[in-house]
Amino acid sequence: MRLRPAALLATLTLLAAAPAPLPAVAAELTIPPIPYHQRTLPNGLQVLSVEDHASPNVAVQVWYHVGSKDDPQGRSGFAHLFEHLMFKSTKHMHAEQFDRLTEDVGGANNASTGDDVTNYFEVVPSNHLQTLLWAEAERLSNLNVDEANFRSERAVVQEEYRQSVLANPYGKLFNAIDPHSYTVHPYKRPTIGSIEDLEAATLPDVIAFHQTFYRPDNATLIVAGDFDPKQLDAWVDQYFGWIPKPTAPIPQVTAQEPKRKKNLRYTVTSETAPLPAVALTWLLPPASDTADSIPLQVAAALLSQGDSSRLYQSLVYRHQVAQRVGADADGRVGPGLFTAYAILASGHQPAEAEKLLHEEIIWLATQPIPAAELGKVKTQLLTGELKQRQTAQGLAFALGQAALIDGSPEHVNTDLAALQKVTEQDVHRVLQKYVTGARSVTIDYLPQAAKGATE
Repeated sequence: MRLRPAALLATLTLLAAAPAPLPAVAAELTIPPIPYHQRTLPNGLQVLSVEDHASPNVAVQVWYHVGSKDDPQGRSGFAHLFEHLMFKSTKHMHAEQFDRLTEDVGGANNASTGDDVTNYFEVVPSNHLQTLLWAEAERLSNLNVDEANFRSERAVVQEEYRQSVLANPYGKLFNAIDPHSYTVHPYKRPTIGSIEDLEAATLPDVIAFHQTFYRPDNATLIVAGDFDPKQLDAWVDQYFGWIPKPTAPIPQVTAQEPKRKKNLRYTVTSETAPLPAVALTWLLPPASDTADSIPLQVAAALLSQGDSSRLYQSLVYRHQVAQRVGADADGRVGPGLFTAYAILASGHQPAEAEKLLHEEIIWLATQPIPAAELGKVKTQLLTGELKQRQTAQGLAFALGQAALIDGSPEHVNTDLAALQKVTEQDVHRVLQKYVTGARSVTIDYLPQAAKGATE
């Protein structure tokens, strides 16, 4: 479950007798389940739908079970490259026609690539649902994978790399986290890829990738919002049902990331960073292990969510050694990462921030957590998720996250209850198991002039 921060929910109960003290923790909410429908076409396409007539809009999403972990060896960035290619021409559509089918009617469209999935998402007035279903089926079945499209989009992705990794003062730091945190698992390949791997790619490589992973039995169609269920089923059958299921098996990642046996340290240098930084990582269980992954989300929020969080108060406010801090429990289909980082203030070095990061994490893992602090963070996480689900697009994202990353669509109806039940003991347990009781990777990030070692 990927939880998002938002505004605080609060309830106030007044008794007829003498005034009682306000509770430190909000009462547990009973959250109505999302009444999703699930079916699978004969060609293997998984279909998830949620009927919701709150607004006259509908969200259409297609999640392909392919991400950067599936990039061919020596071809990092392929999944991301293909995200771009899917907006080019097809047998019956011009390039960029998805913009015309969505933006020209008041809607929107976009896509994203992650470690495990690539998803394409649109929201339009509900009377355009049929057109969007046809268009998604069209680019699944009839995409033009040709030299011109390949070269133009490769150039776009390479420019994205230059802007987000090379030009961004701290882009190289965050791009280095996965390669240094994994030793065996293909998560070690950054999603954006590299200039060299993209330049070495050929059109036959791209065609083979498309044929291998872009197929109905490797996709999940999600529709949420204002629609008639019987009509939706008929359109899905009409536009997607005929697409053949390939006979070749879908390659699966089988690599098992070994348990770390020692702490490791790396140095990365930057020609553009004005100040040093430091990042720490620890391995986590898959996101489907919700008994641990949800408390880890709470722990990360206690450490870094907002100006009142523990890392901000310690490193930025009291000790003034950092200008920016963060922590994240990144759940994935395979082993995830718990990350803590600090971008330093002028005159300070990575070792100072590293010491304070460890101190705050150990303190959180071992000492009592005030009930009000824990309750506030859980309420922020809960209301962020509930706020997201107020839109058709948000409902679809929540269902996709549950189905493809967390392991089952039913998590969309169980994880928020589990979040509300997280205790101080749960936070202590998961931090001691996966963080303070485990081995870490430390990345020192140094401006070029102050480099101690060159990567």
